Amino acid sequence: MSDDRPQGSYGWLYGEDDAQRPTSRQDSSSLPPSQLPPPNLPPPGRRGRGSASGAEPPRPRKAKRIRRVVGILVLVWIVFLVAVPVWAWGKIEKVDAEPGGDRPSDQPGTTYLLVGSDSRRGLTKAEQKELSTGGDGGGRGRTDTIMMLHTGDGPSILMSIPRDSIVEIPGYGNTKINAAYAYGGPKLLVKTIEDNTGIRVDDYVEVGFGGLVKVVDSLGGVQICPKDDIKDKDSGLDVKKGCQEAGGATALAYSRNRHTYATQDIGRVQAQREVLGSIAGEAKSPWTVLNPLRYQKVASGASGSLTIGENVGPISLGRFALSLSSAMSGKGLNCTVPLRDFAVTWDPERSPKMFDLIAKDRTDQIGDLCTKDGLPAKD
Repeated sequence: MSDDRPQGSYGWLYGEDDAQRPTSRQDSSSLPPSQLPPPNLPPPGRRGRGSASGAEPPRPRKAKRIRRVVGILVLVWIVFLVAVPVWAWGKIEKVDAEPGGDRPSDQPGTTYLLVGSDSRRGLTKAEQKELSTGGDGGGRGRTDTIMMLHTGDGPSILMSIPRDSIVEIPGYGNTKINAAYAYGGPKLLVKTIEDNTGIRVDDYVEVGFGGLVKVVDSLGGVQICPKDDIKDKDSGLDVKKGCQEAGGATALAYSRNRHTYATQDIGRVQAQREVLGSIAGEAKSPWTVLNPLRYQKVASGASGSLTIGENVGPISLGRFALSLSSAMSGKGLNCTVPLRDFAVTWDPERSPKMFDLIAKDRTDQIGDLCTKDGLPAKD
């Protein structure tokens, strides 16, 4: 067998020639470069700090500090989100809106009575002049907007009741429905609506002129889409046709105007639902919660001119806002009470059918009973 191991000067590597093994720096320095042993290199991962691959990992303490700061910020944000509604809730005015006497029995789902009054609460005299609202005329005021919002197992429905509708008001005979509020406030209005529709009102929500203006402005405006140019001196409205952004003053005037419509009050209730739908759409935007200034302004504006029934709690009010948005979306229904003619006479056949379906929480069966103007659907 041949010996393939290196001979000569490398024999010391194999223990053959101890005499030739270098024993000191001097011994190895005397060897030619080709015979020097490999240098003692540091093991991988132990290079100097200046090396690109040898950067030290982040210290655990620094990561803990970052997590602590983030945790504190999240906690502060949660407290803010809770504190603002609590603060705003304290500004909301409460009223006893539950009438006495015989009332419809409890019904499935929840029905809200939404009233837009001409109250100037929250508006200065200068703002009243700017908005063409005039001053309070004394007494309880009037209700330019009357709507019923029902939510339950079926699609949510928002139904407008024209203020000039002739109905029987308990103790006052047949007259315009908005007179009920002027005669007896929320209680008589609720009683009048229940007696004439058979639908039990669970919760009462009222908003004045100032609330509408401030909420719209806090949202940065809402979209309206008038079909014609409108200029009305009574409401102060002056807009061109087509979709556009409207501030609080314009949105209020758009909701109040009726004299420029050939259908008068029928045209106005459609405009009112349009404004409400735009407000609901803007309010539920994630930006409302993510922007603290906007969040605070919306809560302040809504609560400053809001009046609710004494039985209405925070959860019920929140459900009202969500249901309003649902009714004005493609998933819900929004219409005018079924009418027989432009004189806003309730249809004696169609209106009782829709009232009965709402009372029984069968809104999915309403179909073409629900129309924008309240008149029968065209074939």
